[in-house]
Amino acid sequence: MNIIVADDDKVLSKMICGILSEGGHITVAAYDSMQTMMFVMKQPPDLVLLDINMPGGTGLDVLRRLKNSTKTKGVPIIIITGSTDEKLPDEVLKLGATHFLSKPILPDVLLQAVRD
Repeated sequence: MNIIVADDDKVLSKMICGILSEGGHITVAAYDSMQTMMFVMKQPPDLVLLDINMPGGTGLDVLRRLKNSTKTKGVPIIIITGSTDEKLPDEVLKLGATHFLSKPILPDVLLQAVRD
């Protein structure tokens, strides 16, 4: 599976990419909202892992734009965030995200969400 990992925390992105690569997936890291949009629109992946707080626009902005585009509306998006906003999980699921994961992420939980 081709997966874009969008998170401005480069250490965390590399860790997630490593876990996914060990699981047989091909990953590309994006470190801000603009880069994420560019990668996804150029070649829609099988899945996007998307942080909420990133430079260049929020993950919510990216989620809305991807779900409103005919080219990318079918791409599954898993939100990964350290936010403690209790309303956020419901909000992102209503916007079209398939899963909501809180940081820190356990590798088994991440891989299960990707399989789902």
